[in-house]
Amino acid sequence: MAILGVDDFKAKLRGGGARPNLFKATINFPAYAGGDVEVTSFLCEAAQLPGSTITPIIVPFRGRQLKMSGDRTFEAWTPTIINDTDFVIRDSMERWMNGMNAHSANTGLTNVVDYEADLLVEQLDKDGSTIKTYNFRGCFPTAVSPIDLSYASESEIERFTVEFQVQYWESNTTS
Repeated sequence: MAILGVDDFKAKLRGGGARPNLFKATINFPAYAGGDVEVTSFLCEAAQLPGSTITPIIVPFRGRQLKMSGDRTFEAWTPTIINDTDFVIRDSMERWMNGMNAHSANTGLTNVVDYEADLLVEQLDKDGSTIKTYNFRGCFPTAVSPIDLSYASESEIERFTVEFQVQYWESNTTS
């Protein structure tokens, strides 16, 4: 068996490897929430490529445990957002959630289509082109994290996370 060298490894690692800092996240907002899609794409500091799980169904048979494919579940998607002094993104997220369940009345939109939106994450190549796209379908926020305030936090910019529930996602490779 041949020992593969560094040159063999480099030849197999296409494009020098995908870089976790080369991405673009697009958060679309329902009309009632407002929101600036372009600003949100720039200020989305961190995100994840999605995961999903197929839970096995265990079927006992004559002393054995047969594992069969069960239902697929999709994990929540949680981007990190840089806060600006306009609070434009945070305000939009708060309006979005308030439309689903108002702070004061425990009422909200009843038609799912009115509060769900599609979200997009693009993995970029070093030349800025999109090499992989994930489209998160039927999403809505369920948690906006607090922003800690402190006199000891000098030379920092505020950040917060938003947890989105995802109905399902689709992906495609563009290169």
